[in-house]
Amino acid sequence: MFDEHKIFKTDLAGRTLVIETGKIAQLANGSCFVRYGDTVVNVAVTSSRKPRDGIDFFPLSVDFEERLYSVGKIPGSYLKREGRPTDKAVLSSRIIDRPIRPLFPKDLRNDVSVVCTVMSVDPDCLPEIAAVIGVSCALSISDIPWGGPISSINIGLVNDDFVINPTAKQREISEMSLTVASTKKLVTMIEASANEISNEVMLEAIMFGHKINTQIVEFIENIKSQIGKEKFTYDSKYPELDVIKNIEDFAKKDIKSAFNIKEKHAREKFIDKIYDKTLEHFYEIYPESKEKIQDCLYIVQKKEVRSLILNERRRVDGRNLDELRPLDAEVGILPRTHGSSLFTRGQTQVLTAVTLGPMSDQQMLDGIDGDESKRYIHHYNFPSYSVGETKPSRGPGRREIGHGALAEKALIPVLPDIEKFPYAIRLVSEVVSSNGSTSQGAICASTLALMDAGVPIKSPVAGISCGLVSDGDGNFVTMIDIQGIEDFFGDMDFKVAGTHEGITAIQMDLKIKGLTREIIEEALFKTRKAREYILNEVLLKAIGQPREELSEYAPKMLSLKIPVEKIRDVIGSGGKIVQKICSEHDVSVDIEESGRIFVSSKNIENCKKAVNMINMIINDPKIGVICKARVTRLMDFGAFVEIAPGKEALCHISQLDTKRTEKTEDVVKIDDEIFVKITEIDDRGRINVSRKDALMSTM
Repeated sequence: MFDEHKIFKTDLAGRTLVIETGKIAQLANGSCFVRYGDTVVNVAVTSSRKPRDGIDFFPLSVDFEERLYSVGKIPGSYLKREGRPTDKAVLSSRIIDRPIRPLFPKDLRNDVSVVCTVMSVDPDCLPEIAAVIGVSCALSISDIPWGGPISSINIGLVNDDFVINPTAKQREISEMSLTVASTKKLVTMIEASANEISNEVMLEAIMFGHKINTQIVEFIENIKSQIGKEKFTYDSKYPELDVIKNIEDFAKKDIKSAFNIKEKHAREKFIDKIYDKTLEHFYEIYPESKEKIQDCLYIVQKKEVRSLILNERRRVDGRNLDELRPLDAEVGILPRTHGSSLFTRGQTQVLTAVTLGPMSDQQMLDGIDGDESKRYIHHYNFPSYSVGETKPSRGPGRREIGHGALAEKALIPVLPDIEKFPYAIRLVSEVVSSNGSTSQGAICASTLALMDAGVPIKSPVAGISCGLVSDGDGNFVTMIDIQGIEDFFGDMDFKVAGTHEGITAIQMDLKIKGLTREIIEEALFKTRKAREYILNEVLLKAIGQPREELSEYAPKMLSLKIPVEKIRDVIGSGGKIVQKICSEHDVSVDIEESGRIFVSSKNIENCKKAVNMINMIINDPKIGVICKARVTRLMDFGAFVEIAPGKEALCHISQLDTKRTEKTEDVVKIDDEIFVKITEIDDRGRINVSRKDALMSTM
């Protein structure tokens, strides 16, 4: 029996938010049709009836599906249909996944699928915000066990005022883009890009977002109270308490000893032996429970690591809570790249390479958010060898795309304007060794590589992460620069990047139900202190400022702005003029609809010559100017010469030389280059020039 069609409405930032249920996708466990302005997202959540055999984790999948019909576009691919998710779609999926995942039961093993299909896009109403709210509502009213609801909003900073879900025009001038998700009491997810915003402003923005979210949570709670289904029961995969205790009694002493070993590989080998020893001892007692024994060992390890940090204020590798691992930085690692660096923090190492290119190399986008191109591209690679594993490379996954996007966000605010530095810029961060927070290592390495390449960034950027261990009763410990084991067994990975002036990016991953203001404030304070240390003591000591000159292997670039109506003159009929400029001076020329022109070549002198030629084309000739010209045609009465591409002038036979000339070909031949003086421009734009006057002016 289909559910009754219901419509629920509320106001969000001056726009109507509408959630419809019981009309679409009624075979899903839960679904809703979300309208926010003219943005429409269909959300459906489903769950398997029982877990797959042998599954030892919670299999949650979240898909944010962009449909180009939502913005009136036909896909540009050969097949004319949507292909693999865009990076923006992947990032939106992660924004949905991160706040909902911690609210599922820890022992749930049923497959859960969340699908958000974007069907219509209003540029003033972000579809990812509508999607998060829709997912929260669909899960809340479904029979799937879940601890929500949550809400999510975007906060802008326009003219020093916080703006809820800013419009497209407001986003263009906003000093930050902050997405905050939260339950009624706690903040569950933070994602931000910012133009060097202070800790104090960022904290207030986060809490402002949380306050607005509580209103939407109450709205969803009201919907749930009216139409919510009873949650289904499931077989818990959590080990029995007596099994946990037996295994803890047997292995606890050895595990404590393991956590006195500071070196990662040595510690992991010791733990492997503990696993083998424990399995051998308990296999006869629990013959069908190999996975359960392993789960118990995981629980014991987690308990010991957390106790070490929370109760003893001691970390596995022996550091203080606010102590960074050993840091090192080098530049100029790769001789033929345009810029490169290697950043090391403990056992985390990231090598970043910079490639500079003409603006024609910028990435063309085919998505739903209105952006058509991207000048700055940051790619992040995480090979299996970086963690000592064996796995074939299969291209970037969602994690790699997310970490690359975070590094990209962190550095965009300090990049030079296109007028000052007219280049497309690609950075590739190769994680060559990983033991915690490689995304922040990529940010540090990228700052160094950009400076090594001679990119005049406004300020260096550093990134660092803050971890958390809490007991659920208000007691908590935060620690700076978390390594892998602290991330694995801890509650939070709070990543903050920024300059000396302020924050440029934040990404927070959470395993508990949420954070209080106190925890967020402490994390912001500790990351700022660590960030400033990394900037002063590591990055700026490796390279104090961007190099004054680009690499000899980097293309040289000049740009100029011409009137839009002159673009056709530079291009010429069938592209003849621009092709001539390129071939004669060995340059590449990119022309934008706005009239901005980018000229690139391996030789800066070639760029200058090409720019001079373009200026000659767009500028009207002036009487008295002497210029170089090429002979194009010979006539009995004189020679036609090209004073600029597409502009011809007549040099009368009487003006060819300082002495009498009988025949034109006695003085010049076709393709000869000569200097002439512009002597006359008639009312029809015809130009007369004199070689004789040009010669006499040099005598």
